[in-house]
Amino acid sequence: MTRVSDFDYHLPPGLIAQAPLPQRDASRMMVVHRPSGEMEDRCFRDFPSFLDRGDVVVVNDSRVIPARLEARRETGARIEVLLLRRPDGEGITDEGEVWECLLKPARRLREGERLTFGAGAEGRILERLSDKKWRLGIATDRPLATFLEERGLPPLPPYIKRKGASGKEEDLVRYQTVYARRPGSVAAPTAGLHFSPAVLQEIAARNVPVVSVTLHVGYGTFSPIEVEEIEDHVMDAEPFEMPTAAAERINAARRVVAVGTTSCRVLETAADERGHIEARSGVTSLYIFPGYRFKRVGALLTNFHLPRSSLYLLVCAFAGKELMEKAYRRAVEKRYRFYSYGDCMLIL
Repeated sequence: MTRVSDFDYHLPPGLIAQAPLPQRDASRMMVVHRPSGEMEDRCFRDFPSFLDRGDVVVVNDSRVIPARLEARRETGARIEVLLLRRPDGEGITDEGEVWECLLKPARRLREGERLTFGAGAEGRILERLSDKKWRLGIATDRPLATFLEERGLPPLPPYIKRKGASGKEEDLVRYQTVYARRPGSVAAPTAGLHFSPAVLQEIAARNVPVVSVTLHVGYGTFSPIEVEEIEDHVMDAEPFEMPTAAAERINAARRVVAVGTTSCRVLETAADERGHIEARSGVTSLYIFPGYRFKRVGALLTNFHLPRSSLYLLVCAFAGKELMEKAYRRAVEKRYRFYSYGDCMLIL
């Protein structure tokens, strides 16, 4: 068994990016060459230059929904609601749309309590599911999706600090990839945040196809592992789709370049032992940690991840723990920007 503490590292708080750069494609990019162990400091605009004819770039086209809401309890106290997902089989009920959610602060909440969102919307706490998760009914006087677009806030991770709705308009645009089209994520597939239309055009000019898969990112993806041994961790199930056209393009490729850990997990979920991709959809709880044998992903673009997280374990599985420890130490020394709005790493 392997201890999660073996996947910790020290990060100065000042390196956690609190806002995006003015230009998406201006982020720094560390290039890590697995065969030699060599590393380069580049800019993300250089990404297309590392692609060759026969490659395919695979992106996650899931769109982040404005899933964070501010409400008031019956006592008048403020409470923050983060919508996570609609439970399978739950339709519209007398309480409105039913969602699993996080409520904060939650210590004194009780089942049956009503919440007021304002602007023609209210909620009722239906059930406590765990220490962190609740089942909530939300009734609105218009479609909930419309209400969220009007009143919802970006579901930024807790290490990005915002007061109330500060920065809402910028975050609604920048905590979203330029190619996002299928609503459903409550956290961004952050490796894709660096892409600009200009970079996509340059990739196309090199005759390298960019194909889309979908994985709706859940809150648990970015959470630290809370068990002592990594083998005991269980990933939350997340909906995904590998379209037929994407599968055909990927199967015809010489090398598959996955943009982000979410695209990587879709690829590895859809691949058989020979690396052949099957068009399919469903849910995946694939957990990739050191010892996993990759079946189809040949290169990986990814951001710098939280210590003790499943995402950090995935990159250690892909590139090797020692090499990633060296790369992360280098990133700290050279003051790369970390996490969702931070810089990126291309692992070849």
